[in-house]
Amino acid sequence: MATKLSLTFRFPVEKSPKPRKSKPAVPQLNCCNGFGFSRNNSGFRGQLSMKVNAVQDEAIQSSNSETTLLSQTIPPSSSKLVLVVGATGGVGQLVVASLLNRNIKSRLLLRDPEKAISLFGNQDEEKLQVVKGNTRNPADLDPSIFEGVTHVICCTGTTAFPSKRWDGDNTPERVDWEGVRNLVSALPSSLKRVVLVSSVGVTKFNELPWSIMNLFGVLKYKKKGEDFLCESGLPFTIIRAGRLTDGPYTSYDLNTLLKATAGQRRAVVIGQGDNLVGEVSRLVVAEACIQAMDIEFTEGKIYEINSVEGEGPGTDPEKWEELFKTAGA
Repeated sequence: MATKLSLTFRFPVEKSPKPRKSKPAVPQLNCCNGFGFSRNNSGFRGQLSMKVNAVQDEAIQSSNSETTLLSQTIPPSSSKLVLVVGATGGVGQLVVASLLNRNIKSRLLLRDPEKAISLFGNQDEEKLQVVKGNTRNPADLDPSIFEGVTHVICCTGTTAFPSKRWDGDNTPERVDWEGVRNLVSALPSSLKRVVLVSSVGVTKFNELPWSIMNLFGVLKYKKKGEDFLCESGLPFTIIRAGRLTDGPYTSYDLNTLLKATAGQRRAVVIGQGDNLVGEVSRLVVAEACIQAMDIEFTEGKIYEINSVEGEGPGTDPEKWEELFKTAGA
């Protein structure tokens, strides 16, 4: 049996970004205590309450420990407000857990806000807000959703082949193309960065073996979503993930998410040109999205990402910057 090596993710204190000019303020987002639910967009009423899931204040260490998202609590220091779209999916839930653990303010756009309670507990609205909306429906994307948002991480997606997840017209065309197009069209120009999670192979969907995965158009529609973002004029970074491993932890709470592990596949490989083939831990993809937001030279770039056995960068910004820089070289 392989022995799992220890490596704890330690979250850096966020530096306040340089101020930028923004658009005139739009109407205020209506919020309830604990979670901010948008009333004017969704018709969602009432305050949901649930026992708060306490986040442990110290890193777990044991003789058989693994890479985890759990770290020491960091005092609030970030002026970011990150909108996470697809926040209860396999990658999105890990993005949110990491942002919460870093004390970075987040706003979640969800079709089912109640899922946020079960995953992340009843958080203070200064840390986490939730609005109900569906990117497939442009009418849901009211400007108030984006008020004050500085960064966007979009992790929406569905299965490549017909499955229960396609229920309710949740197909690749509707999610990966129309949903991304609607979201990008609604975003304000004042954003500092939009990070989109996509897939390796999107430029080769007519070639084997990618054409098999693309039988129902998932790669083709992801590429259309990428192209629309690239042509939008917004500052973007696209992270193309290999085959996703580790999770999704769809029935877990925040404490469990923070203890999620990448096992021995912690080393990160980043490339460009859609040449990588392999697997990647969802934890690595989530961390790549968060790191890319603050690395200036990743703006306007597309990266592919895999994870392999070995020691990884954890949450070290300098190591991630070097990985992205090496990919560009």
